[in-house]
Amino acid sequence: MMIEEKEKSPGVLLQDQLTKKWESAWKDLDSEDTLAIKMINDDYIDFISRGKTERKCAEISVKMAEDAGFKSLEDYLKVGKIVPGNKIYMIHKKKAVVLFIAGSDSIENGMAIVGAHIDAPRLDLKPSPLYECDDMAFFKTHYYGGIKKYHWVTIPLALHGAVVKKDGEIIDISIGEAADEPVFCITDLLPHLSQEQNTKKMSEGITGEGLNLIVGSQPFNEKDIKEGVKLNILKLLSEKYGLREEDFATAELEVVPAGPGRNVGFDESLVGGYGQDDRVCAYTALKAILDQENPKRTLCVILADKEEIGSYGNTGMQSHFFENSVAEVIDLMGITKPELALRRCFMHSEMLSADVTAGVDPNYTGTHDKLNAPYIGKGIVLSKYGGSRGKSGSNDAHAEFMGKMRKTLDDAGVVWQMGELGRVDLGGGGTIAHILAEYGMDVLDCGPALLSMHSPFELVSKVDVYMCFKGYKAFLN
Repeated sequence: MMIEEKEKSPGVLLQDQLTKKWESAWKDLDSEDTLAIKMINDDYIDFISRGKTERKCAEISVKMAEDAGFKSLEDYLKVGKIVPGNKIYMIHKKKAVVLFIAGSDSIENGMAIVGAHIDAPRLDLKPSPLYECDDMAFFKTHYYGGIKKYHWVTIPLALHGAVVKKDGEIIDISIGEAADEPVFCITDLLPHLSQEQNTKKMSEGITGEGLNLIVGSQPFNEKDIKEGVKLNILKLLSEKYGLREEDFATAELEVVPAGPGRNVGFDESLVGGYGQDDRVCAYTALKAILDQENPKRTLCVILADKEEIGSYGNTGMQSHFFENSVAEVIDLMGITKPELALRRCFMHSEMLSADVTAGVDPNYTGTHDKLNAPYIGKGIVLSKYGGSRGKSGSNDAHAEFMGKMRKTLDDAGVVWQMGELGRVDLGGGGTIAHILAEYGMDVLDCGPALLSMHSPFELVSKVDVYMCFKGYKAFLN
């Protein structure tokens, strides 16, 4: 005998109607969504496992774009024109990528832009890194971006990057990812000798100058050789790569956590890995534009560099590489008054600044205002503003654009939530949003919540990765 469901009271019905509770994005998924979550996350794990540097991410992204029918800007320059439906990519200095799909509407009416970044916190080798001390050889490093230094000791590390030799030859370096390759490490004190270290602040227990990478301890097999361990390392580098010590001066070598991205949890509901800030947004934005065909509005995805250090340099969004690439596209579209068209395009464009935020971590209470906090597993996070303290350095999205995105996501069945990065006067963070907003376009920060953000092993919910992809795709549509 079935028990009839108790009829809801007027107050409960009114509460259901008027209040909002951000629900888990895992609820009410159909079999198609479940399969899509697995497929996109399997591919995403491969993306972050292979793309440990901005150079490698750019290379992988271009290959994915070419496989989807995109052609380089140089190819279109040879043809001399761009027409609706054309798919264009531009790679800048091997570290930043911009992709376009030309729309049937005039580009003067604006573009739909999703902008992410592909750099991540790491350790860079100094220009003269190799030295020997107490019969051990080390590389000196200089950290890049916001890190907690103690995260980087006593874990297996890999070396990636490029060395430019005197004759112009470029040597690609990747050591520490394959099972049969050596890894590197930064040492720490044992507890028995850490009494003095333990009295220091966490930020001072490991110093920046102390982040020295151990690279060897076996000396060159000849008597009376000073610094024989260093010489032996140089010998090995010469034999394998043809390098001399002077070549480090013209190299870009990055120290990153060794090993692939991994499924996390008994239910494998999380992805763990390095560089998910912001490669999770870069990957999902890239996948979203690769799925588009013959749009009305011109579409654009930006994969920028240098965000973690303020977006400076000629591959960061503070430079003009993006503006220059749009100018090239407008010129190939044959538009009269191209300079005015460029300004109108930017003024009328809409952009999602695709970047991550910090989710609530039950192990660390008191960091968020829970009424306005992002949670992992509750979908893509819309952040109206960022910055710090009194919204300093922030873009602040207008309510009209927020409302438009709300409808877009709801209509596409995308689970979304609102969120701020930490409590007022405690948190806050920067993205590329304010840089693009300076052109007059509407911009909104939009991405997933992470746990252990800026660490060597960040966590993201697989359902949030999927909702990011769906959200960016809906926006571009």
